[in-house]
Amino acid sequence: YFRSLAISYPNPADIERAKKRGVDPGGDIMIHAQPKWNADGRGDAYALTKNWTDGCIAVTNKVMQDIWYRVPIGVPVIIE
Repeated sequence: YFRSLAISYPNPADIERAKKRGVDPGGDIMIHAQPKWNADGRGDAYALTKNWTDGCIAVTNKVMQDIWYRVPIGVPVIIE
């Protein structure tokens, strides 16, 4: 990926909630930009409309660049 930021998921509460529901909580979740095959953004129409991330949050390379420089390390991430 162009850039990626790891999210501390699952935390212990997430794991317990998943266990009670009988589901896998997943893991290794990130906010990431586009894969190398879409480095120039020409594949955005595909990459931003299909489910190819395995649970991650995908953004354009430009948006990732903004996140990378504007969001401090350790900021809480809430996904709803």
